[in-house]
Amino acid sequence: MRFDILTLFPDMCRAVVDESILGRAQAAGTIEIHTHNIRDYSLDRHRRVDDYPYSGGPGMVMQVDPVRRAVDAVRAEAGSRGHVIYLSPKGRRFTQQRARELLGCEHLILLCGHYEGIDERILELLVDEEISAGDYVLTGGELPALMVVDAVARMVPGVLSERESFENESIYTGLLEYPQYTRPPEYEGLAVPEVLLSGHHKNIEQWKRRESLRQTLCKRPDLLEQAQLTQRDREVLEELIREQREDFDNSEKKQV
Repeated sequence: MRFDILTLFPDMCRAVVDESILGRAQAAGTIEIHTHNIRDYSLDRHRRVDDYPYSGGPGMVMQVDPVRRAVDAVRAEAGSRGHVIYLSPKGRRFTQQRARELLGCEHLILLCGHYEGIDERILELLVDEEISAGDYVLTGGELPALMVVDAVARMVPGVLSERESFENESIYTGLLEYPQYTRPPEYEGLAVPEVLLSGHHKNIEQWKRRESLRQTLCKRPDLLEQAQLTQRDREVLEELIREQREDFDNSEKKQV
């Protein structure tokens, strides 16, 4: 799978994608991640890619032509039209489900905006989809673009080893992941749950599922609406809800 990031700060992006799992996957040829400086496609002698907005007001707007040239060059190099994503707070919020869907694209082109945004004609001529990292404003689109690349790339077969498998991670399964522990078995009075030290694999798996449900119920109950739950999962959730109520009632009594 190929990713092309169009940005004013390619070094910022390379510092992330060339490290750790993504770096190893590129070295192995499992994925390709290319970064392109939009300024390289400007015809201005000062490599300008922005200008004042016709509507007035503060800030600058990214021009159509350098972006058009960048996208055309990437498509020619890749031999593919690609799926063009503009990272924007106006876009649809990025989710694990959308990451799974984008995995079906062989080529993603991610456009990082800056200044006050981009000329609307870029959206009309080039962009297939707008994606948002969330309901907040960032300096540019680089961080959201890296987020999309990481979320999609790690699901490409061969990127993660079996040991690093994503299939049991938070959100991917529809639930949050269970708590993780490592050595030492006790630290400042806090002990690793005994079941994890027991070596009893069936009990450990049951504990992991129960704690995954507990984490989701406490921290992201909204995920339970879409999660695929078994009858046993529903019974465990009822037990956990009863425990929550009992804990709340006990705390209320202590305050009285």
